[in-house]
Amino acid sequence: MDAKKLGFGDLDKLGPMEEWPIGRLFAAASRLAGPVMWRVIEQHGTSPAGFLLLRALVTEDGLRPGELARRLLISPATVTTVVDTLERKGHVERRPDERDRRALRVHINPSGLAVVTETGESMKDDIWTMYDVIDEADEPAVRRFLLRLIERFEEFSDKAGEPSEGPHQGDDA
Repeated sequence: MDAKKLGFGDLDKLGPMEEWPIGRLFAAASRLAGPVMWRVIEQHGTSPAGFLLLRALVTEDGLRPGELARRLLISPATVTTVVDTLERKGHVERRPDERDRRALRVHINPSGLAVVTETGESMKDDIWTMYDVIDEADEPAVRRFLLRLIERFEEFSDKAGEPSEGPHQGDDA
């Protein structure tokens, strides 16, 4: 693998990939996971952005476009374009918010639910194959690592809204 393609700058100083710190390896795997999942979704005949938006609505129907943008980490303009396409295909519909008539909410239709179900079912084998790389003996350690990492990410996210207590707080420099 060409480490320069990961977008982390020059990683030659870290030596061969087999010697990289665990955190860097995890970051590399995470960086590659998104584009690979998009290709898998595309190979099953669905727009990745449309599929992920529909999946978000399966989880919580009736979201506002701005909330969809935040959850999917895409721009509100992209949400509008994707929702327009899905609406033309009959997979979603926009309805006025019952509490705020100025706002719209996006709702999934039965055909959108069918897209999620059918695409998810057709991708299942590809996804299992992709992640079926862990030896059974290593699974407990990998599981512990990932659970701890998720916990740390959640702790960090919870603190993200709090003021920093670093050495620069209050500095006028």
